[in-house]
Amino acid sequence: MSSPHLQTYNERAQKHANKAARALLRVMEEKQSNLSVSVDVTKSKDFFDIIEAVGPHVCLIKTHIDILEDFDPTVIDRLRELSEKHKFLIFEDRKFADIGSTVALQYSKGIYKIADWAHITNAHAVPGPSIITGLASVGIPKDRGLILLAEMSSKGALTTGSYTEDAVRMARARRDFVIGFIAQHRMEGIGASDTDNIAGEDFLVLAPGVGLDATGDAMGQQYRTPEQVVLESGCDVIIVGRGIYGKGENVDTQEVLKQAQRYQAAGWEAYKKRVQRT
Repeated sequence: MSSPHLQTYNERAQKHANKAARALLRVMEEKQSNLSVSVDVTKSKDFFDIIEAVGPHVCLIKTHIDILEDFDPTVIDRLRELSEKHKFLIFEDRKFADIGSTVALQYSKGIYKIADWAHITNAHAVPGPSIITGLASVGIPKDRGLILLAEMSSKGALTTGSYTEDAVRMARARRDFVIGFIAQHRMEGIGASDTDNIAGEDFLVLAPGVGLDATGDAMGQQYRTPEQVVLESGCDVIIVGRGIYGKGENVDTQEVLKQAQRYQAAGWEAYKKRVQRT
């Protein structure tokens, strides 16, 4: 059997145990898009202007809901409506990093109630397996999926070596809920012992730090092209933010649309080259 990332998204969807992972893979195949747009803006008007423009061209909208300065519950209502209208999933980039009992409350309670609307969220591996246990207690009954941070795209990141291996081991023990990683390359088999059953292991890899026009920024972010990320490194989803909407203020929706189409085409072309290798 070929490596999972050399199979089509649809083929992989048929085998995945997690409902959120299956839904994401099917959306990717249906829309011919492996593009996730990270909507990191502080005003709800800009937030929704960007989502309306890119919605038809993405498989996933990535949010940092707590940076919206004018947040109210209607934001979530409209976000869910747009998710259904444009057929994309929602990924709240919360990066949970506390003990199990605390993250369960952060995930389900407070003003955001993330588990009610985000199909996917993510967490650091630093607290150990208890963080997955806590989040799973909330997420599994709602058919949600969890992404672990295994690698980051910022210069000098500490998510390397044994940290990455331990993150993958934690995911391997909870494949019912952990669907993949924020990472820069494939994770199958990483940190596996001779006794680990890695047959059929298929983790989705979501890669930030993707750009067609820049190689880095003043805050240490490093960029690679969609071809480098998808074709050469085997990642599944490209995450793009400022490369599509710039500063995110008073956005030019026609330009945002143009850039979203550009990244969608580049990401999909890289994916087609990858699966055609088999």
